[in-house]
Amino acid sequence: MDTANKIIIYTDGAALGNPGRGGYAAVLLFNGVKKEVVDAFRMTTNNRMELLAVIRALESLKPVSHEVHVFSDSQYVCNAINKNWIHGWKKKGWVKVKNVDLWKRFIPLYEQFKPHFHWVKGHAGNPGNERCDFLATTAAQNGPHHIDVYYEKQSESEGLF
Repeated sequence: MDTANKIIIYTDGAALGNPGRGGYAAVLLFNGVKKEVVDAFRMTTNNRMELLAVIRALESLKPVSHEVHVFSDSQYVCNAINKNWIHGWKKKGWVKVKNVDLWKRFIPLYEQFKPHFHWVKGHAGNPGNERCDFLATTAAQNGPHHIDVYYEKQSESEGLF
């Protein structure tokens, strides 16, 4: 793919224990400029971190007219978009859908930037994916860890911990 004048985003999420301490990372590339977005939480899941990496990357963009391409090793995230799962979830009122808070946060960003999603095999030598994996795992291990309020409240009410 010719990347000139395209915003390229690599994302990854990690959870140690799943649920457990988690981290996410995004590496954004545009015409030779690189930006990294990283954060960590004390109790969360891998899927939440995978999706939050995409959200935070898109939130960090200024309004643009450039194509946006997201590369993720999360089939959960990529399939939700590329197989239109998200539209079915929304149409059915989000019944039995996990991470509703994050999907609802994602939708306006998706509508604004219209990113193309590409699945990449994790731990397979892709430099962008490997960098994100390192950043997300390091964040999960070392923090500082924020509170994933929605997840912890939901887990507490469901008696998960």
